[in-house]
Amino acid sequence: MATRRQFSADFKAKVVLEVISGRKSAAEVCREYQLKPTMFANWKKRFLASAPQVFEREHVEDPAEARIAELERLVGKLTLELDVAKKAFRLLEVRPNGNEL
Repeated sequence: MATRRQFSADFKAKVVLEVISGRKSAAEVCREYQLKPTMFANWKKRFLASAPQVFEREHVEDPAEARIAELERLVGKLTLELDVAKKAFRLLEVRPNGNEL
């Protein structure tokens, strides 16, 4: 009984990309690598179906960067609150002789 050939994910991607890029036709890669057309068609179908997943998480955020962004947001909020408190204090402050500032 013949054993089945095992193909790595890198090999499958390479073969599918050769066809998608237009460098070779499906028939050419099947002949060159001795693949059955249905097997290659399945590889291509799976490759194209999973392609959108590549772009789902384009920006992987570093935990340190997330912490810095959170702290910068907090500093901005506190600065705004301090400015409002200073203005309110100036408006409400009354000099001891009864005159406002």
